Amino acid sequence: MDIAQLAEKIVAADRRALARAITLVESSRSDHRQQAASLIEQLRPTGRQALRIGLSGTPGVGKSTFIESFGMMLVESGLRVAVLAVDPSSARSGGSILGDKTRMERLSRHPGAFIRPSPSQTHLGGVARRTREAVALCEAAGFEVVLIETVGVGQSETVVAEMSDLFVLLLAPAGGDELQGVKRGIMEMADLILVNKADGDLKPAATRTQADYAGALRLLRKRPQDPQGFPKAICVSALQENGLSGAWDEMRTLADWRRAQGHFDGRRAAQAEYWFGQEVRQGLLAQLETPTARGQMAALGQAVALGQKTPTMAAKEMLAALATPD
Repeated sequence: MDIAQLAEKIVAADRRALARAITLVESSRSDHRQQAASLIEQLRPTGRQALRIGLSGTPGVGKSTFIESFGMMLVESGLRVAVLAVDPSSARSGGSILGDKTRMERLSRHPGAFIRPSPSQTHLGGVARRTREAVALCEAAGFEVVLIETVGVGQSETVVAEMSDLFVLLLAPAGGDELQGVKRGIMEMADLILVNKADGDLKPAATRTQADYAGALRLLRKRPQDPQGFPKAICVSALQENGLSGAWDEMRTLADWRRAQGHFDGRRAAQAEYWFGQEVRQGLLAQLETPTARGQMAALGQAVALGQKTPTMAAKEMLAALATPD
């Protein structure tokens, strides 16, 4: 594979080349990992940046409907939008089983949009390990907004917050007691809470829920990277496409304020440092997956089970073996 040629095609906004590149960065083969690293390095000088928006919410809240309506609004205004939707993986094949393209039919056909469902591959909370690299590829291809959809509410939000400029939590109308079912950590990460399905008979409930969350946000936190009035909760209806332009205005207001205050670049720098640490950890764990290492682990594990070695001494021996080049 000619990586330089692939990089040129991505910069020229070749969608087939972008799809091929994302497949490359998602591969776990060692030769593909080397090619992917080379590709990302070659694209780095482009300096292109998109607004990265992480989006999560409980199953059934209408994430796909919201993304399609919101994405259509953005592309019809002239923006290029990429959607990286992390699907649950099939335990048997490892492939995506929800198929976001089939749930975003209008958006998937628009020339200004690019949708890529990725299998979670059993990674933490369903957030694919290589989603961060896919975001970089989409930015190099000239997309101005990248939406990163997670499987659902859980630990994955911590990961998605480390690759997003803004983190948006989508919730359905419910009573005030619903606040007890949302983890405080997620509330503390959210930059904007959107109460979806604010239409028809659910509109009064949505208004009450919005007020409940707005009050909770004022009590829970105040961060230096938040301007006055943020974080906030607002009502939207993805089905009727109400409140979407207001939500976009709030996102731009927050992003622009953070840029002006220097928080935007600082956040990205901190994220880059975080992912450096993650790559080192993943690289160390990968060393345990070699045939030699697996054999050593099995032998030392058996010695521990037989009482011939203590777990601590066996672990030290294993680590020493990993540190010694073959």
